[in-house]
Amino acid sequence: MGAERERAEGFGHVEGGHASPWYLWGPYLSERQWGTVREDYSADGEAWTYLPHDRARSQAYRWGEDGLAGFSDIEQRLCLGLALWNGRDPILKERAYGLTGSEANHGEDVKDYWWYLDALPSHSWNRYRYHYPQPAFPYEQLRAENGRRGKFDPEYELLDTGVFDDDRYWIVEVHYAKADPTDLLMSIEVTNAGPAADVLHVLPTLWFRNTWSWELDAPVPVLEATGSQSVTVPHPFLGDLELVAGPGPDGADPTLLFCDNETNTARLYGADPGPRFPKDGINDHVIAGAATVNPERRGSKCAAWYRIEVGPGETVELRLRLRPAGVPPEPAGTVGTDFELVRAARRAEADEFYAELTPPAASADEAAVMRQAFAGMLWSKQLYHYDVARWLDGDPNEPLPPGSRQFGRNSRWRTFKAFDIMSMPDKWEYPWFAAWDLAFHCVALAHVDPAFAKSQLLLICREWFQHPNGALPAYEWDFGDVNPPVQAWAALEVFAIDGGRDIEFLSRVFDKLLVNFTWWVNLEDSDGSNLFEGGFLGLDNIGPIDRSHLPDGWVLEQSDATGWMATYALSMGTIALILRRAGQRSADDLVLKFLEHFAAIRDAIDSQGLWDDTDGMFYDRLATSDGQRVPVRTRSMVGIIPMLAAGVVDEQMLDRVEAAGKYFTEFLDREGLRDRQKLVKLGLLRGGPDQRQLLLSVVSADKLERIFRPLFDPAEFLSPYGLRALSAYHREHPYELDVQGVRATIDYEPAESTTDMFGGNSNWRGPVWFPLNYLVVEALDRYHRFFGDDYAVDYPTGSGHRMSLGAVARDLQDRLISIFLRGADGRRPCFGWVDRLQDDPAWRDNLMFNEYFHGDNGAGLGASHQTGWTGVVADLIRRRHGATESIGTVLRRMRDEGVRS
Repeated sequence: MGAERERAEGFGHVEGGHASPWYLWGPYLSERQWGTVREDYSADGEAWTYLPHDRARSQAYRWGEDGLAGFSDIEQRLCLGLALWNGRDPILKERAYGLTGSEANHGEDVKDYWWYLDALPSHSWNRYRYHYPQPAFPYEQLRAENGRRGKFDPEYELLDTGVFDDDRYWIVEVHYAKADPTDLLMSIEVTNAGPAADVLHVLPTLWFRNTWSWELDAPVPVLEATGSQSVTVPHPFLGDLELVAGPGPDGADPTLLFCDNETNTARLYGADPGPRFPKDGINDHVIAGAATVNPERRGSKCAAWYRIEVGPGETVELRLRLRPAGVPPEPAGTVGTDFELVRAARRAEADEFYAELTPPAASADEAAVMRQAFAGMLWSKQLYHYDVARWLDGDPNEPLPPGSRQFGRNSRWRTFKAFDIMSMPDKWEYPWFAAWDLAFHCVALAHVDPAFAKSQLLLICREWFQHPNGALPAYEWDFGDVNPPVQAWAALEVFAIDGGRDIEFLSRVFDKLLVNFTWWVNLEDSDGSNLFEGGFLGLDNIGPIDRSHLPDGWVLEQSDATGWMATYALSMGTIALILRRAGQRSADDLVLKFLEHFAAIRDAIDSQGLWDDTDGMFYDRLATSDGQRVPVRTRSMVGIIPMLAAGVVDEQMLDRVEAAGKYFTEFLDREGLRDRQKLVKLGLLRGGPDQRQLLLSVVSADKLERIFRPLFDPAEFLSPYGLRALSAYHREHPYELDVQGVRATIDYEPAESTTDMFGGNSNWRGPVWFPLNYLVVEALDRYHRFFGDDYAVDYPTGSGHRMSLGAVARDLQDRLISIFLRGADGRRPCFGWVDRLQDDPAWRDNLMFNEYFHGDNGAGLGASHQTGWTGVVADLIRRRHGATESIGTVLRRMRDEGVRS
């Protein structure tokens, strides 16, 4: 791990566009730039239809690039990726194919199969795998069949078409290794999995992102062949580079093809003439022999065209190297022995890195899951380029955007101006950041690259991201929507995982989150009641109605928003306490501020009708324009989230609070918490001399036990694979809402969504989601650290088996981890009923980290590469085996050691 740790140290604050040299090259390309908000210049805001897949090969992108197995420099000026052709498809396979929301029966849906198998934080070693059919790719069949199917039908996948039958497909692995920060090696291993010899066209492709069409008199960079196997590359900040393409397996050099990364205006708009050698020129030349490549062998896009015949079961290798020009050895030796030595060394370093990260008690299968989860996290970085003011107003060389844009999507976010490397949820399904997703990404990333994790949490709060009013941008489709405020919690987790040392990081993020916390208090509590709103809060269709778009005059007082804010207050108070203990600042007033907020929220949620004593559950409440207050009685995670708000305050801080005599003191009086001896007898004040602590929880002890009954009931929330987002109680008891003519129904849906709400591409009505499961496990751990084994619950509910909350947390961890592990029957639950994924040696150990999982059988659903927050399974594996400290442990150590820094 030593060599890689040295490379990964000092990533720095990449939000400023700078990084340590080892980060200059990485997997910073999207898997899909088409169909994104940034590339949408339509009047109606229908991004998917404005720039669909069919246009992507012909239209120069404005704000970023995409590609298979893509790498680029940190500013995405120069891009390297892979194109393939099986000799039968109508187009080159340059990017993953998928259906738009209107084409698919469950929202946008990628159809190719690829895996991120390995990666190091510095990207000195990255490994990618893709399975490409030998028969023609069934584009139209996929579109037609998915369009025919309804919401109650499963998605029609590429494997369902039969195109992989008889193993007639190619296994293509791309390995990247770095000899040094600016010397990048690309190895392409091609295996014929089929029963007969076949020919594959392999076209590793190098191109410049189009930065010139949008500016006046901007220079156009030019790639130019200098021989049969090398290309000169004038890089804008790395100097002169050289791409060397080694010979094919038959010893022949590839054919170097050149075109320009310019829109094919003739194909798309009927313009005459268009560019002679447009962006899709290489595609048209290879597929149809068109004269659309530059015979002078120069342009802003080039490909090395290999035509390789491979026998059944055989593997061949292609090698390319991108390096500073004029550096020995000469091209002929560049891809020889030295190439092999570098690649072997980097792979060995990756093995060492992950061996040290793997807890000794973890099984080999757990170690493999952990490594692939981290690999997916590291592969899912992307340059995120979006200048909202420029996007709204248009470019000087282009037509003005439609006038409707000035009042539409993101028009109130003109200060947003991103040009940053970011962790993406899924670079095909979600090739844009989401504020609360990012918090979970950082928790996982902190294990392998804490500097990058910290930079991400700081970035989301920087001046070019955070709105001047304090709001954090939610996600690209609507920055003004509201995600759960989990950044303070994530900052504490990252701080703890990194060893509890970086006080400066906590201080920086704390100052910006103070502004955001104030925004929440001012704007998401409409009547000052301390019951908060916020809309969908990342939970999409968890309610019977769209929580972000209510009838005029209605307000939804939300259990989850109120619980999130209580958690936010406790997290901010904890950060203030750490800053005080570290001597960074005198923070007693700040600790008291957040205790006051917490007390007010606790009073509100207790006294204003969100708790239903009959059902033992928190519910949202609709406040209608005529003064009605109507509880929304869905048994969902919305009602569990208040339980997450739990922490402790030490007796010294209690003394200071009581001396102040303000709201928190009154809260203690109302709760009967001023009598210390009584608290000790009740078990609410615990610890040794001078170390006693009081438990603070939004949910009182009696209500906590009530909540645990349905939460741990297999007939309700507890599935074999974690906690369902909606209780299975609603399977037989659908909930019907009928208020002032607004009617809606919700029932238990363990798989894909059957509604179009929020695009219909995610479902919170029954499946298991990792983020809330993760937070519940962590909350149970906090309760257990306070109560110890004295507090036990019936687990599972009705079993008569009493377990401590710590043991319950361990069991839930095991259930979540087991989604990816091979069971006694040899099958992985995440692969569901797909036999090839379960049994075929070429498929069964290549994992996908889905967005969510079937509430009854654990099958992966939704976005297939959502390593983003599902990647916390790697954290769970390390935490399950004691390899990670909790923030509570770090706090106790700081208290015991009297840390001053």
